[in-house]
Amino acid sequence: MKSINLNITFEQYAGVEELSKSDQELCSSSKQALDSSYSPYSKFKVGTAIRLTGGKIVLGSNQENLAYPSGLCAERVALFSIGSTYPDAVIESMAITAQTEAFEIVKPVTSCGGCLQVMAEFERKQNSPIAVIFYCLNGEVLKVHSVKDLLPFGFVEDRLGSKA
Repeated sequence: MKSINLNITFEQYAGVEELSKSDQELCSSSKQALDSSYSPYSKFKVGTAIRLTGGKIVLGSNQENLAYPSGLCAERVALFSIGSTYPDAVIESMAITAQTEAFEIVKPVTSCGGCLQVMAEFERKQNSPIAVIFYCLNGEVLKVHSVKDLLPFGFVEDRLGSKA
């Protein structure tokens, strides 16, 4: 038996004002994406902004459904929009934030496992890292420089899709 220690590196900021102007703009866009959230059941809005190479920003927000499993997270809304509208685009970075009137969110909200797997697939497809910023509207910001830092054991099976 071998015991292996896994470490990740992330940056922690007290607020968005400590980020680069480019990252501040992305966070501001993720806040704007909250406006299109359809979350009448949970009342928990999530907004995502994704920057493509060339500077284009694509927004996504969570979309709920009365049949809960039929809804979709903000990250996947934005990523699937990119996949269908800009299939050859390269994603540089993404920012994710959340808001609710039910309570104060004091720590950045992170992506669910399903979203992380989809994010990992985009990173793998483009063969370059995607920086991810988790942004609390009135506080802390966390930033990683690759989805692999968030999902080191993401599902990968190279034989799927091959003719082998």
